[in-house]
Amino acid sequence: MIDYIKLHVKAGDGGRGCVAWRREKFYPNGGPFGGDGGKGGDIYFCVDTNETTLTKLRYTKTIKAGNGAPGLIKKMHGKSGDDIVVPVPPGTMIRNAANNDLLADLTQPGQKVLIAHGGKGGLGNWHFATARNDAPEYAQPGEIGQSLDLQLELRLLADCGLVGFPSVGKSTFLSIVTNAKPAIAPYQFTTLEPNIGVVDLPDGRSFVLADMPGLIEGAAEGKGLGDEFLRHIRRCRVLIHLVDMSGQQGDPVECYQVINHELASYGHDLAEKPQIVVAGKMDDEYAPVYLEEFKKAYPDLHVFEMSALQHKGVNEVLYAAMDAIDQAKKAEAENPEPQEETVVYQYQPKRPDFYITKQGPHRYKVESEKIDRMAETIDFDDENESYQFALKLNQMGVDKALYQAGARDGDQVIVGRYIMGYKE
Repeated sequence: MIDYIKLHVKAGDGGRGCVAWRREKFYPNGGPFGGDGGKGGDIYFCVDTNETTLTKLRYTKTIKAGNGAPGLIKKMHGKSGDDIVVPVPPGTMIRNAANNDLLADLTQPGQKVLIAHGGKGGLGNWHFATARNDAPEYAQPGEIGQSLDLQLELRLLADCGLVGFPSVGKSTFLSIVTNAKPAIAPYQFTTLEPNIGVVDLPDGRSFVLADMPGLIEGAAEGKGLGDEFLRHIRRCRVLIHLVDMSGQQGDPVECYQVINHELASYGHDLAEKPQIVVAGKMDDEYAPVYLEEFKKAYPDLHVFEMSALQHKGVNEVLYAAMDAIDQAKKAEAENPEPQEETVVYQYQPKRPDFYITKQGPHRYKVESEKIDRMAETIDFDDENESYQFALKLNQMGVDKALYQAGARDGDQVIVGRYIMGYKE
């Protein structure tokens, strides 16, 4: 099961503004007439219920949206770049690989989130006409689209999860109570990836049941199939803990202790989740003996007896699980728990566009990804472009901020990979 991938996303760049002039008949002094560049395409991630894993993105290294087209003559706007919508299964968590911030937690069908914002298109030269310069030869370059390295992690959305040692009958139980067709064989680790199905009860209620690959002692430290599938249990409201009472997997008392220890070792309150403890394989001749010893070890624990092979005790387990799920949902509604992780919203209007840092005597640096991108698109040998860049910095408040930081005439100012002189 592909439930963890890394990829790079690149939103589209904005198109450059156009330098053009109005030269129509009867307009001898038409003036600047260049249009604006188109906006770069955005990248969205959207929940698609037809997707169950991240397999389709397994070999995708980069996702890139379309660039905006340059502006046209007659003030015509360039075409915007095409947006990209990436379908992902419910339960997908999207993180910024650079700092591990959670950018989105997609759990609802149809939920859609903007991850990478396309660059704005540059303004055409008609925007820069002034009384002092009525024929500007300058058009604004488009902004560069946002670029991010992402980590996508899938955590299955299931109301109830099956846990236990390998070969205790979890897959058999799932195949009986749902339409799922998991692999079933008489050897350990038959289940190599989570399986999921829907349980429909005769009273009209239903819940989603997930079969997790078998755990062994040390799974939380990476033994066996490791802890890579324990992340899926974190979203389950209730756990059905299957204990093999035939003794084929070892002493049931010890097996029960080991699984609970692994859940507690993994953390994230897995050990605190409600458990339906099921004594499985009760059709075995030694099962009653082992069950008696198990009840002596845990006299206060309610144990459901079941034989999946003979279909005995199955409905009792399902109804108990459904009741526990209903109680968990009610408790969540009455006392909503704080969100496990806070989603970091990327686009905050009040966030400063730049920061000023002092690098040494008479030397300052403007730290801003936006301004650095702008500087890379400017031809500083062109007087018009240099002037418009300086004007833009002044409009953003960079000049004022530099003065407040202590910059004076002749001091050096670092912008991106360029060193400029400060002038009051």
